Amino acid sequence: MSAFLSNVVKMLDPDKGLQTVMGSLIEATAMRHAINMTPEVWEPEKPLKLLFAGYVGTRNTGADVRVEEMIRQIRRVLGDDNLELTIMTVDPALSAGYFRTVKQVEMPTVFPGFLFKECPKHHGVLACEGSMFKSKFSSALTCMMAGALGMAAAEDKLSVGYGAEAGGMNSSLQNFVRKHCRDSLVICRNKPSRKVLGNLGIRTTPGTDTAWTFEPAPLSVGRDMLIKAGWDGKTPVLAVCPINPFWWPVKPDLVKAAANKFAGQYKGEHYKSIYFHQYSEEKKEKNRQYLAGLAQAINSFAKEQKVFPVLVGMEQLDRLACESLQPLLDMDAPLFISDTYDMYEMVSMLRNCAMMVSSRYHAIVTSMPGQVASAGVTMDERIRNLMNDRNHPDLFLEVDDEDLGDKLLLVLRRLYRDREQIADEIGRVIPKQLELMGQMGIDFEDEVMRLHPEFPKRDVPRSWENYLPELAPAVTALMEKYS
Repeated sequence: MSAFLSNVVKMLDPDKGLQTVMGSLIEATAMRHAINMTPEVWEPEKPLKLLFAGYVGTRNTGADVRVEEMIRQIRRVLGDDNLELTIMTVDPALSAGYFRTVKQVEMPTVFPGFLFKECPKHHGVLACEGSMFKSKFSSALTCMMAGALGMAAAEDKLSVGYGAEAGGMNSSLQNFVRKHCRDSLVICRNKPSRKVLGNLGIRTTPGTDTAWTFEPAPLSVGRDMLIKAGWDGKTPVLAVCPINPFWWPVKPDLVKAAANKFAGQYKGEHYKSIYFHQYSEEKKEKNRQYLAGLAQAINSFAKEQKVFPVLVGMEQLDRLACESLQPLLDMDAPLFISDTYDMYEMVSMLRNCAMMVSSRYHAIVTSMPGQVASAGVTMDERIRNLMNDRNHPDLFLEVDDEDLGDKLLLVLRRLYRDREQIADEIGRVIPKQLELMGQMGIDFEDEVMRLHPEFPKRDVPRSWENYLPELAPAVTALMEKYS
């Protein structure tokens, strides 16, 4: 790209342009509401129409699991007969069979016009992606979710971020969130996220992730998957969940989009439509070092202890990371990628593992009800916050740590040596997370009743246990053991 074009792109900044367009449409929605032209208004006896705005339809196991449990919880809290639920999906083919009885609507990659038409059809919006307010992965993703919340708030409708994480945002995105989410409620999954949003004047309450209550396929399904891949049924399974931590953020780029379409350029950076990874040669080298560090630790550890390593791609994007790591290993390590297995199979397989090293947050979360001894190699605050909440600050490393291989080998030794103790400590964390999740249901009900006092409220004691979805037997057993 020429220096001139680079300067033009910097001046135009497509992310800022997207925020400007989205902001203008939110203002138009507010003006329409001010003159009593809101297309859809809730009335008693009508089902409450809720739109879920998130990142489904990409075969991201974590995103799909947390939304599945969010839907189950909302149904429990408000009553299935009182609801009409719709969820946005990037690709209906990839979310087919998920979120039973919930209507799926396809969201285009350039989304402002879609949100302007779709959001007003509903009585409220729930933003449901975990990485809800941050620039690390994509400012456009936050713009989409904050924009959907802003659309609902502009019509004085239910506007809730559910189980959100907030981190670093660039100044324009901060201003966008501050302006358009000021009347929203964001239920955060940790204290640092509440602090970030509190500094922007956003109303928050405490919460957690919603994936804790997920019931996967029976353990026998995951066991069979592993046996078919060569496991002997006895050797401890080590799950390794790599990513590419260095090709983010994804940004809209019209110049690259044109060059890609007409000249076939930027294929290695192309994410989808007009969106491109930011992947310089320096970042590529950092990714090679990260993968080399993982491989060094796994190879050294496998010489010390007999383990069965498997490489897990929690999102279909992770296939490339798994396939890049595989040839660096001294042993055969089968791949389990979410483009091949559904979320029920993936989590069942994870809970058959003895140990895990993951750069994917939800690989750790969904394995914890199975008491898998886990550690993280993290690119952002999510795994860091989780491990600190678990009182395991020694069980996470950073993706760009110097001597990553040496440090990770020490972590693997600790996981192996102390895995029963770590498993027990993980089990003790679950009841607190479920209590927080139940409180989320109470806070959500309060927000609905604040806006719609005539909504039919369940006659149940105001206790967190009554605001959880039905618990799987394995989770119930953990509650009985550790409560």
